[in-house]
Amino acid sequence: MPNADTDTLSIADLLTPATVRVGLEGADKPEVLNALIDLLVGHEDVVDLDRVRQDVFVREAKLSTGVGLGLGLPHARTSDVRRTVAAFATTAGPVPFESHDDEPVRMLFLLIGPEGERGHHVKLLGRISRLMNRSDFRDALLAAKTSDEALALFREAEAELAV
Repeated sequence: MPNADTDTLSIADLLTPATVRVGLEGADKPEVLNALIDLLVGHEDVVDLDRVRQDVFVREAKLSTGVGLGLGLPHARTSDVRRTVAAFATTAGPVPFESHDDEPVRMLFLLIGPEGERGHHVKLLGRISRLMNRSDFRDALLAAKTSDEALALFREAEAELAV
């Protein structure tokens, strides 16, 4: 029987006010990645945050997750989470990120999944990409003033996808 928590494709259900940050500080890629990963401090489903951090940086070293359109999508699969966890941030300013379009990032979406859930992980990455391809949604996220406002935007956008 599928685990509802593990099989969810709802991005908003993976985020909480504690894992969403508006105006994340950092001048370069390592700084913003570390600050983004730090949003998972104390998360009940993270077994070892230092090893999660290491896995994210190892994945990033293979190929930049700067996907374009001002978005960085760092992700990893690891044995150091019990189930999929996520964090989202807009940055205080543009951050060089070795993006595919050579543009800096202003939004970062971190997705960490359990080692054995490749298919689910890929589906979630696809859902995030579909949401983030909408320019009106990206603009609204960048205009958000609070974490709660950004989280509400994810809920609204996903509700529109479901229609």
